Amino acid sequence: MAAGELSRAEAMKLLVDPAVARSRPARSRKHFIVETVCLVVSVEGIHGGHRYSFAIPTKSKQINLRVGCEFSYDVTAPTPVTVQVRPRSDSSHQLVSETWSTTPSLPVDEYSDIYGNPVKRFVMPSGPVVLRYNAICAVPDEVDPDPTGATQVPVEELPGQLLHFTLPSRYCLSDELMGMAWQLFGQTQPGAPRVQAICDWVHDNIKFKYGTSNPLTTAADVLRDRIGVCRDLTHVAVTFCRAMNIPARYVFGYLPDLYVPVDPNPMDFAAWMEVYLGDRWWTFDPRNNARRAGRVLIGRGRDALDVAMLTTFGPAAFQSMTVWADKYPTKSEATP
Repeated sequence: MAAGELSRAEAMKLLVDPAVARSRPARSRKHFIVETVCLVVSVEGIHGGHRYSFAIPTKSKQINLRVGCEFSYDVTAPTPVTVQVRPRSDSSHQLVSETWSTTPSLPVDEYSDIYGNPVKRFVMPSGPVVLRYNAICAVPDEVDPDPTGATQVPVEELPGQLLHFTLPSRYCLSDELMGMAWQLFGQTQPGAPRVQAICDWVHDNIKFKYGTSNPLTTAADVLRDRIGVCRDLTHVAVTFCRAMNIPARYVFGYLPDLYVPVDPNPMDFAAWMEVYLGDRWWTFDPRNNARRAGRVLIGRGRDALDVAMLTTFGPAAFQSMTVWADKYPTKSEATP
């Protein structure tokens, strides 16, 4: 048998969102998705490349953020991997510059998945491997739009392509939890008040604690244990929304500590949800239960399975991860 050849089939493994909310399960695997954002000024270290699409320019004041991450793996045989770390192009942020590198240097293929998330794909060789992404993004210097007054759309009037966001998914068991959802929220006012009531309940009744879930944890598990990380709180809120016939999708990205007390824990990815009300998607955050500034959206999907940050297809042992999201000074701010 040749050196490095596998003696048996290796199962595909996901680093499904363990890092989201600063939980870091050891020896796991993960998958990253991001799409480029508008106003790309410089791109370094990209082999192949996505088609760049451009977000609608905003007239609001903007601030620059530095966002990115670094993963290290110990690989025992050549292992294909997919990675989602790039900000999408259809959100409120704008990509100013970005760099991507692997150690050792590796050729990278890129494609967009069925949700429009850009994905990097390559093969990690045997030995230690480090993956690093860094970007400067311009974001509106304002909090999430206020959804107050947004109305719920009857199912028969929803755009057909959104109906699957009302159905159960791997982690969001809306069929199993439908009875509980209607018992808790059936008397609330449909629309934004109902979604906010769901966020209030999840925020108040599910304890947030790092390292309390794993890649197999579903919304039903979280409701049973009443504890989880931000991906888990988001899964519960998405589940309740879908059980109430409200389209909801899982979102993850970078979220700096802007205009809020700085979290003393190491920076990590954040998870929240987008809910379709009226004629658009609105941001709701059951973990923080507040409208926040500085979100840099990486991936969207039905739940964390669709936007696992990194997926390995072979024997690659996860070693460490570092995430950063902080304010980056403009030229005028940097000048004394």
